[in-house]
Amino acid sequence: MRTWLYTIVTRACIDATRARARRAMPVDLGPSSEHAVVDDAPSAETAWMGPYAVSFLGRSIEPSPAARYEQREAVELAFVAALQRLPGNQRAALLLFDVLGFPADRIADMMATTTASVNSALQRARATVSSSAPATTQQVTLRRLGDTRLREVVTRFATALEHRDTDALIELVTEDVTWSMPPLPHWYAGVPAVRDFAAQVPMGSCGTWRTLPTSMNAQPAVACYLREEGSPLHRAWSITVLTLREARIADVTSFIGPEHFTALGLPLELEPVDQ
Repeated sequence: MRTWLYTIVTRACIDATRARARRAMPVDLGPSSEHAVVDDAPSAETAWMGPYAVSFLGRSIEPSPAARYEQREAVELAFVAALQRLPGNQRAALLLFDVLGFPADRIADMMATTTASVNSALQRARATVSSSAPATTQQVTLRRLGDTRLREVVTRFATALEHRDTDALIELVTEDVTWSMPPLPHWYAGVPAVRDFAAQVPMGSCGTWRTLPTSMNAQPAVACYLREEGSPLHRAWSITVLTLREARIADVTSFIGPEHFTALGLPLELEPVDQ
């Protein structure tokens, strides 16, 4: 029954990938911006990669011991972004073999192909993923960091945003940090560009922020609520996913849109603190 169900879903997903463009992140669209783009507008022409709510993970079937990746690793931003670079057959082979642990001959039956073709697709997929995804997964980094230090980093990031303290935020990031905000097309790389963006946009031209700690893509995240001028409420704005390298933030990805809050069961509005 399990193989039969995966066969149906696999073939449907392969058909879907053939019918649409791969989903992108801002880093896929062009070079980074050296200075803040204050009037950045969403790009409706791009099929954007979306976040994955951690709460869904518990519904998955446990992979076999042969699987290379934990299921939590398989939804990390870097891994999912790397998958977008693969054609459908390679993506299916990699997920079925390395994440779910199906043997190559059963995958061949699911995909209506030969075992040799599956092994070839798997080899090419692994080469692409290894060249674009970091060698150390976030799960390994988070285990090394520990819960206490992780909470400290997330809390300091959220506090810096709420207090509009650009210097405090920059103290938390790596020298090669990146920040993107899909569906806004511009993105920023390196401390000077990220500092300029942070100072002018989230801590400059925007309103006031309130935050809630959460998790998305099996990574630490901050739910960001924005109160614009004239509004009494802080409203859902973005789920900001943090990618860490040791105890510093190497990538900030802010997924804009209230639909991401709904997926996590978070409120869409926050009442004023004094109520």
